[in-house]
Amino acid sequence: MIEHKQNIERFILVAAQKKQFEEAEAWESLEELSELVKTAGGEVIMHVLQRVDRINPGLYIGSGKADEIKELIHIHGATGVVFDDELSPIQMRNLAEALEVKIMDRTMIILDIFASRARSKEGKLQIEMAQLKYQSSRLIGFGTMLSRQAGGIGSRGPGEKKLELDKRHLRTRMEILEKELKEVEKHRQLIRERRKKNSTPVVAIVGYTNAGKSTLLNQLSGSEVYVQNQLFATLDPTTRAVTLPSGSEILLTDTVGFIRKLPHHLIKAFYSTLEEAKYADIILHVMDISSPHILTHQQIVYETLERLKISGVPIIAIYNKADQYDGIYPKDEHADYEVKISAKTGLGCDNLLETIEQILYANMKPFEIEVPYANGDVVRFCHEFGERLEEEYTNEGVHLKGFIPADKFYKIEPWILS
Repeated sequence: MIEHKQNIERFILVAAQKKQFEEAEAWESLEELSELVKTAGGEVIMHVLQRVDRINPGLYIGSGKADEIKELIHIHGATGVVFDDELSPIQMRNLAEALEVKIMDRTMIILDIFASRARSKEGKLQIEMAQLKYQSSRLIGFGTMLSRQAGGIGSRGPGEKKLELDKRHLRTRMEILEKELKEVEKHRQLIRERRKKNSTPVVAIVGYTNAGKSTLLNQLSGSEVYVQNQLFATLDPTTRAVTLPSGSEILLTDTVGFIRKLPHHLIKAFYSTLEEAKYADIILHVMDISSPHILTHQQIVYETLERLKISGVPIIAIYNKADQYDGIYPKDEHADYEVKISAKTGLGCDNLLETIEQILYANMKPFEIEVPYANGDVVRFCHEFGERLEEEYTNEGVHLKGFIPADKFYKIEPWILS
């Protein structure tokens, strides 16, 4: 057996490719899993792909392939094996017994990365809930897996909590988390209502992980949000004020990146965070145009938005890294507008801001009125339907400037200043 540096976990990655799927797609998914493992701090030794008619319910792969992988473990000094699909408790237990090393799946790797990246209270609560839900249905398999190798990737939790394998404790802790998350969601709802009352438009950034969302947020807002060339570099949503060409402001919100095979329970755990996109006035869909997998990434983003029941919001397709690309741009059939940019250099960002403004105020009409104090109902009407309001109190009454929907303009016409 080969000697290797201690404390670095070395993994063999395994996928079972069902015959109805393309081999290229399976390898693409394995390459992405490789990036996830590296992001989690592991080392990837090799990839193993087996074509199957159906997934083996007991071992995920065939027993012959399991024997082959066990041999590879000894030859290359692997400390664990990561499978590209979510394993059932039975599969996890059987694989741990058959291979005698740490067994993990894609979901565990994603959860581990999320656990190490969560910074806000909400993010930590969400990831702990997702971890506990995952563990609660896998206590047997998890216990066998952890007995092979304590600590390391897969054992992290928010605030450096260790995995808990007591079923009763899990249930109690999940009930506590449920209550805390409801309180956090109430607070988030209050913030949304406050934003709505202030008439500040909200624009949400979505996209495949590592497409350049945080870089775009930094470029447009002039602030510094953590940016790293790795998957899930940021987890918690970040909101920044951004000034449009006219001088009015929007709130720009970054969201956690999407990825293939993101389990439903994980999406559900982060629903309140991703919900920012649901209540946004505009969605910016950021794509890395230099990625050879852009069409697959595009499809996964829209499938995830559909699972979140997010629809009816105007979408701007943003082709990032346009300064490094001179090929054909794939059409985004779901988007209402398309903009080519470089989030890093700022190329095309002025055009993007103009497009945002164009969408927000497409059906709005500018107005300037002076309303006597006796006509407070007119002022209230402007507050309810107006945008970008400027208000000044004079001896004669309330002086108001702003924009109002064209179909509501007639209501304030008598007070329009010539």
